[in-house]
Amino acid sequence: MSNFTVNDWIAQHSMAMPNKLAAIDLASDRKYTYSEFNERVGRLAGHLQNLGISKSDRVAYFTFNSTDVIEIIFACWRIGAIAVALNFRLTARELKFIIEDSDPKVIFVDAALEVVWEDVQKQTSAPNTIMLDGVGGDTDYERGIASSIPVTDIVEQTFDDQCMLMYSSGTTGRPKGVIITHGMMLFSASGGMSAGRTTRDCVSLVVMPLFHIAAVNVSCCPMIYMGGSVVVMRMFDPDTVLTSLGNKNLGITHIFLVPAAYNALKDSKLADTTDFSNIISAFSGAETVPVALVKWWNKRGICLQEGWGMTETSGTGCLLLHEDVVEMVGSAGRPLMGNKIRIVDKNNREVKPNTLGEIQMKGAAVTPGYWNRPEATKESFINGWFRTGDIGRKDAKGYIFIEDRLKDMYISGGENVYPAEVENIIYELKEIKEVAVIGVPDEAWGEVGCAVVCLNKNQTLTYNQLKNHCSKNLAKFKIPFYLVVVALLPRSATGKVLKFELRDTIPAQLNHQ
Repeated sequence: MSNFTVNDWIAQHSMAMPNKLAAIDLASDRKYTYSEFNERVGRLAGHLQNLGISKSDRVAYFTFNSTDVIEIIFACWRIGAIAVALNFRLTARELKFIIEDSDPKVIFVDAALEVVWEDVQKQTSAPNTIMLDGVGGDTDYERGIASSIPVTDIVEQTFDDQCMLMYSSGTTGRPKGVIITHGMMLFSASGGMSAGRTTRDCVSLVVMPLFHIAAVNVSCCPMIYMGGSVVVMRMFDPDTVLTSLGNKNLGITHIFLVPAAYNALKDSKLADTTDFSNIISAFSGAETVPVALVKWWNKRGICLQEGWGMTETSGTGCLLLHEDVVEMVGSAGRPLMGNKIRIVDKNNREVKPNTLGEIQMKGAAVTPGYWNRPEATKESFINGWFRTGDIGRKDAKGYIFIEDRLKDMYISGGENVYPAEVENIIYELKEIKEVAVIGVPDEAWGEVGCAVVCLNKNQTLTYNQLKNHCSKNLAKFKIPFYLVVVALLPRSATGKVLKFELRDTIPAQLNHQ
């Protein structure tokens, strides 16, 4: 794809339909046409150039949701810079590695996260910081936009050029930076248009955090690519989401949420009185959508379209079509345009229909590899196919069923949790001899963590001790919800901990606590 030149979506729409609504920021009630949005993106791009940012430099954002984040991403792309997404739920210790690994020249920081950011600055040599408040107040961010001459022309780039860097925690406990190219963004955004029934007249509610590939490339970029509108919510709040969905003036037609968030909406007092008639597509992913949840929403005229994708596939993969939701509930649908998906056995041979195996994917939306991790990149591909590590099956009609996530990973409230990272932190406790962290079912969050530990001789450990230690070093969603003390961990003949045995036996013990 090195022969294809990148187009500037916002600049294009600004020329073709300057007065079309591009974005609404709910927290501040700011509204921008494509012409106004293009002006702000251009001025921010000029501000970044004034700070010495050029092609391939990294620019990070550590913020809650706002239209500012979209401006940052597109301003980076206009000058050929790489936007680095920082998870605002991480601790300073976790952010330290990502910042040092990605080496950004500038970081945009939300004033609401200043306390965490001060801790980050104590632990690492943080680069130039631009403060913003996400609501258009008098900040470094707004002053930089106001005082800069707009960049109107995009720096020449090809589809192979990198445009984003998103970190996905590794199974070894060390985060991996996923390289995302312009081609990945384009083919991911365009590949799902038909399945999502997306047109320039549609409006997407962007409520999941914009450090996630799903928020950027399911909720946001496809709509901007089409010339539709995005409504950006600062943080998830069930009542605010429902009020927004029922607001005819906003005209929201598309939404993406994880199952735990749809559950939270269902439990809101506003759920039964909200008018959902405007909604065209309601997407869900990150984990399997419970059948009962699909049926509850279907009774209210909403068909939850389950999909599957990864950061490494720029959020795309497969998606269940509207007309298949009821009959094929439990499936993640068929591959989207441009994606090839196969199921293979341990010898990398494609299996027969309805046989479990590893899900592998090939296509223009798949990452070329990991940032500064050549060995991890090499291990993740075989004959051009990306090895997802997820387990699934494909039926005779081509529908994909996700049977399990990565062998040890679990998903809590839509967030991936890799046990090795948590275990590394728990091992710092002097009381711990051995630890294995597993995910166990939870009604509210889908799954939560359980630390199964063996203690050193004459040592005791309470759950509060464990929680207090973890809270200093891990994001809240990674902190185990349960602590179970055992004499021995089950192991294979080669000495590996048999986590599948723990997943089979531990939940039953918890139910009786």
